[in-house]
Amino acid sequence: MLDPKLEHSRRSRPRLPLPLKLAFTAWVLVWAPSIITLLGPQNFFWICNLANFLILIGLWTESRLLLSMQWLSVALIGFFWGIDVGMAWLTGVHPIGGTAYMLDPDFPVAAKLLSFYHLALPVISGFAVYRLSYDSRALPWQAGLIALLVPLSWWLTDPERNVNMVHVPLGLDQIDWPALIYLLLLVLAWVVILLLPVHALSQWLQRRGQVE
Repeated sequence: MLDPKLEHSRRSRPRLPLPLKLAFTAWVLVWAPSIITLLGPQNFFWICNLANFLILIGLWTESRLLLSMQWLSVALIGFFWGIDVGMAWLTGVHPIGGTAYMLDPDFPVAAKLLSFYHLALPVISGFAVYRLSYDSRALPWQAGLIALLVPLSWWLTDPERNVNMVHVPLGLDQIDWPALIYLLLLVLAWVVILLLPVHALSQWLQRRGQVE
């Protein structure tokens, strides 16, 4: 039987590498002021942009819940973002939508380069969840955060920005549904399309790891 002091020491020992925490802190310190300068503070209402701050907090506190929540949000967003940008560069067509700014010559080049964080966040949050294990409470908590963020985006950001698609969905120029109904359906879509598949996969992988 392990010495209780040794067991406590093992449990309290940091499980996420310090270089990762420092590197991500440096990234946020560069990225956040740049976004404010280039695009304005309203850009932080995007779910994937907010994730930068929450992942930073999660890394330093080694919070399973917070990192699992952000893993749910960024995993498929990063995947779809990469597919859309890659296909657009190869074919000139955006199969999903939402990344047209990456081929817009008038969009700041610096902002385009910073946008590649979409590919890094799933790797960072996924690694953190792998080290700490997935917290199944992440699904209701992240769904609640999205349910809060969507109406705030509709209320506090400019309509032409269409932050989190709160005014029109991808691929459509307009929508005639009442705002309340649309926002409720949008929250449901975020949860069903983006969160649930990653939640189910994470739980399956965790159960498989426990069995093995």
